[in-house]
Amino acid sequence: MHAQNRGFLFLFTLALAEYIMSTTKNIAIIAHVDHGKTTLVDKIMYHCQLFRDNENTGDLILDNNDLERERGITITSKNVSVVYKDTKINIIDTPGHADFGGEVERVLNMADGVLLLVDAFEGPMPQTRFVLQKAIDLGLKPCVVINKVDKENCTPEEVHEKVFDLMFELGAEEWQLDFPVVYGSAKHNWMSDDWQNQTDSIEPLLDMVIEHIPTFEPEDGNTQMLITSLDYSSFTGRIAIGRLQRGSLKEGQQISLVKRDGTIVKSKIKELFTFEGLGRKKVKEVATGDICAIVGLEGFEIGDTIADLENPEGLKTIAIDEPTMSMLFTINDSPFFGQDGKFVTSRHIKERLERELEKNLALRVNETDSADKFLVFGRGVLHLSVLIETMRREGYELQIGQPQVIIKEIDGVKCEPIESLTIDLPEEVSGKAVEMVSIRKGEMTGMEAKGDRMLCEFLIPSRGIIGLRNQLLTATAGEAIMAHRFLEYQPMKGDIPQRQNGSLVSMEKGKAIPYSIDKLQDRGKFFVDPGEDIYEGQVIGENSRGDDMTINITKTKKLSNVRSAGADDKAKIVPAIKFSLEEALEYIQKDEYVEVTPKHLRLRKIYLTEVERKRNKIA
Repeated sequence: MHAQNRGFLFLFTLALAEYIMSTTKNIAIIAHVDHGKTTLVDKIMYHCQLFRDNENTGDLILDNNDLERERGITITSKNVSVVYKDTKINIIDTPGHADFGGEVERVLNMADGVLLLVDAFEGPMPQTRFVLQKAIDLGLKPCVVINKVDKENCTPEEVHEKVFDLMFELGAEEWQLDFPVVYGSAKHNWMSDDWQNQTDSIEPLLDMVIEHIPTFEPEDGNTQMLITSLDYSSFTGRIAIGRLQRGSLKEGQQISLVKRDGTIVKSKIKELFTFEGLGRKKVKEVATGDICAIVGLEGFEIGDTIADLENPEGLKTIAIDEPTMSMLFTINDSPFFGQDGKFVTSRHIKERLERELEKNLALRVNETDSADKFLVFGRGVLHLSVLIETMRREGYELQIGQPQVIIKEIDGVKCEPIESLTIDLPEEVSGKAVEMVSIRKGEMTGMEAKGDRMLCEFLIPSRGIIGLRNQLLTATAGEAIMAHRFLEYQPMKGDIPQRQNGSLVSMEKGKAIPYSIDKLQDRGKFFVDPGEDIYEGQVIGENSRGDDMTINITKTKKLSNVRSAGADDKAKIVPAIKFSLEEALEYIQKDEYVEVTPKHLRLRKIYLTEVERKRNKIA
């Protein structure tokens, strides 16, 4: 008898624990770039003891690919799950750059509420506006975290008011405007209700999440889940990720897949996983409202609905922002092709772009009249350059043409994309920046002093932004911080002056000789170091004048047996200018390509010989 009672008690306790743990909160962390999203997630993970004390995991745990760590930005959103006071919290870390807006939009569909992070010094920035708009439109509950209150000259109360004004402006409803706030510093691991009262942990933040973020209320009805993200494993193939809206999902269950266009495909679930800590845990069944990963489905895309086998009902699919910029991707046909890379043919490049399309929603690829060339459309230079950089690291060789903005015809008028641009820079150089933006058809919409820095706001065509960052940094001695996001299409603004200086083009193939470089330094600035291999038609420097000049830097000094005093002065060579990938893309002109290989970035003319260039002059 006693044993029976004991057994019953054990089962009851198990059921109770299961019930208590079943409260799940899904939150997405949104903010402008560099306001501290990933750092905050780190601190939450440490607080909820995801790691053993002796585990040294370092910082920015979620930025796990090399590119993210090098640039210090989040590119793809990540899920992590922690348990706090018997509540499972699924946290989604989102990218801050507008170029990855497609990512943010998708993952917000999985959340019940958002943590809006705002820098106590900078206040709401363009990107804050962009992501907040998305969250308000989806009807999510916002909680505000005012971060970095330890910065000098910061104004937390003012920032709080600004956030309220911004929400009101974006059309938030009353229950959204009634948002809770915590202040603190994620870096120094504390949060508090009052910014002057420093605490010793981030518990106030987690308490706010538990109190204010709504728990998911399941609706009655059969199975529905929107696929909002994808993962890929070479072992199991494509994995669908999303939040179960209603009904149930079990291992081995037969389901219907409702496609974007309304067609229905039957399929079967092989395996189910939920998120636990940084990893995944295999489960037999998923509770409603939890985020899960499904293995075994075929032929699905983001925005499809997993529905009941008998009576499938589709959910509203995800609308994705249209691309605003295009680049030409082509095979590498320079004299040095195939020296560094493993994948060099057009088939390789085509397959890789098709693979990218599966998970990168804001990307489009169009074929051209040539089998070797592909037009790739994306959200901006950064969005496309991350793709190029990833391909380069995987061992691809390719060439990229000049970025072009997409021009649309609206009601018979040619329109181009306009962006809102914010520049944060020291007051003494602000005049210079305003002048540079004005030349590029930018209009100033506001200017605000913050301590000894100025915050200038502009509306500028996307064409004008290409190459602006470089010039700004040069003019402000590296002090300017620039952020921009797409606003809308407006009628064309007229011509924008391009790069003023022409290129120095190599005449011959060979090694760059220090003697020649030294003798030609008055002609302009060089991009190649002495001893570097170069080929005919490669852009090796910038001319000090406006037109292109062909020069030969492979010539050595003619030796004679007559000595003359003072003739052999030491060659003093200015170090070569080295471009990053974005800088190179923004620098090139219409008749130039950037050659990208795993080890080198080279600039070149499309037509390598001078005769061909004259014959096929690109206007």
